[in-house]
Amino acid sequence: MSGDHTPRDAVNGRHQVERSVTLPYTSASVTGARQRLCSDLRAVEIGEGRVDDAALILSELVSNALRHASPLCTPDDPDGCVGVSWRVEIDRGATGGGWVELAVRDGGSSTMPRVARPSISGLGGRGLGIVQTLSGRWGTEMDATTTTVWAVLDLSADDVATARDIRTEVTADGDHGGADIVELRLRVRQSAPAWGALL
Repeated sequence: MSGDHTPRDAVNGRHQVERSVTLPYTSASVTGARQRLCSDLRAVEIGEGRVDDAALILSELVSNALRHASPLCTPDDPDGCVGVSWRVEIDRGATGGGWVELAVRDGGSSTMPRVARPSISGLGGRGLGIVQTLSGRWGTEMDATTTTVWAVLDLSADDVATARDIRTEVTADGDHGGADIVELRLRVRQSAPAWGALL
């Protein structure tokens, strides 16, 4: 796994994350890709609803690659693999917002990925429809040996709201000489309530 994170206090309030991962061509890779993506998105404090949307999009893209395409072939991995990458750019400035770009690369197939129209009782065929509904835009790039399906998820200013520190001190009445002082530092999104109890 490789990746690069720019510092949180990046220039002009912009923050970027980019990661590229090569995963085994097995169904367990869907969970692995999803967990790594969620970890990166939570680290830059993207709203939980958009983290869930991005994770669902990536799950569908990886699942489709495993179900409908050939694996990427590498000399180091005779069983094949699938390439997964994401790029995140957020702006914590006055206008706020940003985007998450997700991409999955495989060894290609005989057909072009497209949105299917499954029957109501059909058990499959909804993956790219979900991707199309959740993402702002998506597409496919093909060459002689690989296919890359990508999707971009737009983030509003509310999705990247700045977290604030809450500092709380609890002291006993009277002389503070023997009192326990407890300091709590909580990361809370501006619009989210904070709950706590001291026993």
